[in-house]
Amino acid sequence: MFLVDLLFPNRCLECKRIIHPEEVVCELCFNQINFTHHHISESNLLTEKCRLLFPIENAFALMQFERQSTSQKIIHQLKYGRREKIGKIIANWTAEKLDFSHSKPDLLVTVPLHPKKLKERGYNQLHLFADELSKNLKIPCEHTLIKRNFYKKAQAKKKKEQRNFNENLFSITRNISNHHILVIDDVFTTGNTMSAVAWEILKAGDNKVSVLVMAMD
Repeated sequence: MFLVDLLFPNRCLECKRIIHPEEVVCELCFNQINFTHHHISESNLLTEKCRLLFPIENAFALMQFERQSTSQKIIHQLKYGRREKIGKIIANWTAEKLDFSHSKPDLLVTVPLHPKKLKERGYNQLHLFADELSKNLKIPCEHTLIKRNFYKKAQAKKKKEQRNFNENLFSITRNISNHHILVIDDVFTTGNTMSAVAWEILKAGDNKVSVLVMAMD
């Protein structure tokens, strides 16, 4: 054990018990996480929400994103707490629950940050998560297929301007067709971001889209 582990032991995000350096919550708190129990090959609430916005093959959310919940604390630490390694932990949880025996994607892609936001944060919270999933699922992963075109949030736009903003928020960086693409994001809320990404993929060629998120609000 390293001296830093003795001086600054890793603690459970929920109950503050000392835990293994490669864990994020203790076993007791893990069992309190509200997992969705979605199955990728069956319809679920996330699939139904996505189908209102764009054509979709399958959708999967690992957790429910509830206010003040353990899942919220985990994702906030991943995004804002500079704990990128949490992405790898969540990926292993996710891989254990996925079954692509019916319709396995050809490619994993992540929702990108704008370069300015990436520089501010220092990392994209989805990259380590997606890379670990790629290894577990034996599906290639590409982080540069989708480009985010604007830095400002769409909420700052007026109604008509916001619609145009959402339509042009992302673009495809290369020609791609005849692919089943699994789009990965952290939290599904309104679905506007995921819809904007999905439509760019669908417009690019004869592609199919599935969705995977760490949590759904």
